[in-house]
Amino acid sequence: MDMKLGEKQVLTVVKTVDFGVYLGSEAERVLLPKKQVPEGLEPGDPVEVFLYKDSSDRMIATTREPKITLGELAVLEVADVGRVGAFLDWGLEKDLLLPFKEQTIKVEKGDRCLVSLYVDRSGRLCATMKISPLLRTDSPYQKNDIVRGTVYAISREFGVFVAVDNCFSALIPKREVYQRMRNGQEIEARVMDVKPDGKLDLSVRGRIPEQMDADADTIMGRIRENGGAVPFTDKAKPEQIKEEMGMSKAAFKRAVGRLLKQGRIRINAEQDRIEEVD
Repeated sequence: MDMKLGEKQVLTVVKTVDFGVYLGSEAERVLLPKKQVPEGLEPGDPVEVFLYKDSSDRMIATTREPKITLGELAVLEVADVGRVGAFLDWGLEKDLLLPFKEQTIKVEKGDRCLVSLYVDRSGRLCATMKISPLLRTDSPYQKNDIVRGTVYAISREFGVFVAVDNCFSALIPKREVYQRMRNGQEIEARVMDVKPDGKLDLSVRGRIPEQMDADADTIMGRIRENGGAVPFTDKAKPEQIKEEMGMSKAAFKRAVGRLLKQGRIRINAEQDRIEEVD
């Protein structure tokens, strides 16, 4: 029987020793340490285990449930950072190495990142944040569907890359990014478009009619926080509106127009500000 590093498999107990049990066959066997051995396990019994390498680079079995196996993607937390990379909590005694060269963005202790598992040149299990080639493009989603996913890379040029359901390839285009996002962040978004290659374009903003109401509420909330007015109007520069309100100038103008029509605000042109109507 082949020993499959990084995978869960059922192996047979071949020998019992003081410090655990050996699994596999007489020709190829692996140790399941004593503290991992289920009560009553005897030679000839099957047991499901996960195989990885211990701190001495010896293959070892565990009955603990890993948070990721080969071929999967998972969001893991950075437990520590060392000389060669970051170490991720993957549910086992020995943390999982995320080498510096496999990081798409520098991570620090406490960060969360979406990773996959691979076997490096020396035969050890490591994590990588370079998951784009593993993401599928056959999602069942269509335009205007609401989806959930995890941010896995951020590009100043293209936007925010997202793994929908942690398995489908998606992008929030730069023009749709109106708030700061971080690597590993879980988001809810709307499908704006399904590209010919199957990749998804997303927006964290809703459809225009519903979004106008939400934007109007945002503006009113900011006006009240500032004592009844904000020191700019819909003629402000797009950058200022994005920074202050987290929305595009077009969305801001639509929401301001709705609030004006409802009589909830007025524009004070002389003082270049928007005021709440008492």
